[in-house]
Amino acid sequence: MPFALHFAARSDVGLVRSENQDSAYAGPHLLVVADGMGGHAGGDIASSTAIGYLVELDEESHSASESGDELAQAIAKANAELQRIVAARPQLQGMGTTVTALLRSRHTLAIAHIGDSRAYLLRGGELAQITTDHTFVQTLVDSGRIRPDEASSHPQRSLVTRVLTGNPSDRPDLGAREARLGDRYLLCSDGLSGFVAHDTIAEILADGARPEETADRLIELALRAGAPDNVTVIVADIVDLTSGPPPPAGPQIVGAATQSPAGTRALRETPAAKAAALRPKLGLDEESERIERLALAEEGTSSALRRALKWIGALAAIAIVVAGSATALYAWSQRQFYVGSDAGKVAIYQGLTNDLGPIPLSKPVKVTDIAVEDLPDFWRQQVQDLITADSRADADQRVATIRAEAQACVSARARGSECGAAGSSPSASTSSTSSPATSPGSSSSNSTTATPRSTGGSTSTGSP
Repeated sequence: MPFALHFAARSDVGLVRSENQDSAYAGPHLLVVADGMGGHAGGDIASSTAIGYLVELDEESHSASESGDELAQAIAKANAELQRIVAARPQLQGMGTTVTALLRSRHTLAIAHIGDSRAYLLRGGELAQITTDHTFVQTLVDSGRIRPDEASSHPQRSLVTRVLTGNPSDRPDLGAREARLGDRYLLCSDGLSGFVAHDTIAEILADGARPEETADRLIELALRAGAPDNVTVIVADIVDLTSGPPPPAGPQIVGAATQSPAGTRALRETPAAKAAALRPKLGLDEESERIERLALAEEGTSSALRRALKWIGALAAIAIVVAGSATALYAWSQRQFYVGSDAGKVAIYQGLTNDLGPIPLSKPVKVTDIAVEDLPDFWRQQVQDLITADSRADADQRVATIRAEAQACVSARARGSECGAAGSSPSASTSSTSSPATSPGSSSSNSTTATPRSTGGSTSTGSP
């Protein structure tokens, strides 16, 4: 059975505000409410910019598995545009917008949400809120510090914790629901949900009136309740395309997106100037067009500077990464030790065994009185090839072994014997398979390969 959305979008400035910062879009495949904030200078721009990027998705080519990602990508693009606008016009710093959006793909509805606008589902006569407010009060409810019925009267109920502001960390919650015949969805700004009780909203949605009439009644109720804020609602029914009422003749855009120069520009920049066909006229008077041209000229003048700043920022980021890597490498290198020689004496080095071109990566931290020429041939070669150690203590232990070998070799030479006769060279190992590849001093039960990391303690009778 082919499904369709029968929808209606409405928005009112409210009883106190002088301008409408809400924006909303309702089309055959996409429903979006965006509640802008930041005063007259920015709230309308933020909400209409979000609508401008999301409207691209109102088409049939979405798969159920990808529609959520497409929503997230469009919101990310809108968020990046907010960042660009604020960078070009610092006076708009602090502007932001909520976004609550539903994208239909056959029998699935993908949901994206950030802020305190809401999405509700009426199914089987029961109304359920299907988004979670990103507000301080909601965190108090979630943590059990206040009851849900106390949230609506809390003095900080309007304090939002997450909205789109242009910060890269601003990301929406994502979800999906199965679309069922007879479902009725409501998307609204807090101008409705903050002033009309849940039960009253449920009663109005459930009385069976067409979406157009229902949306009008909800707006009227909010105004009767004294709503000072902008009020925006979208009511949408899931209907049978073949037998249900005919859908609206075209998409509907309400609120700031129909008036803001920045919003209309964002809408016109969508592929194939799609938004130009979405409403009868843009509603721009001569003054608005002049403001728009001025904004575009300012952006063109600063584009070269922005590109230069981006390059500088990129180079700075690379420098930070390199510096961080160099710092980490240096810290790691200072935990490395090895035994080598310095001016003919056995020495302990701290750092890496290799140098970076002309830059030394190690330094001697202890030069002993052990002459390299006093060592047996095997140990002399090991020291010349460098003996790596696991720690400073390990390096000290290896030097103690080398000292014993040197003393044994000096004593043997004093007696007119070869170093091996002292019993401390590889040839004197008790291992039956001893060879130049056998660690000096290893026992017959524990013969080891003579590599810098596996040299064991000496069995020489010499003392360190």
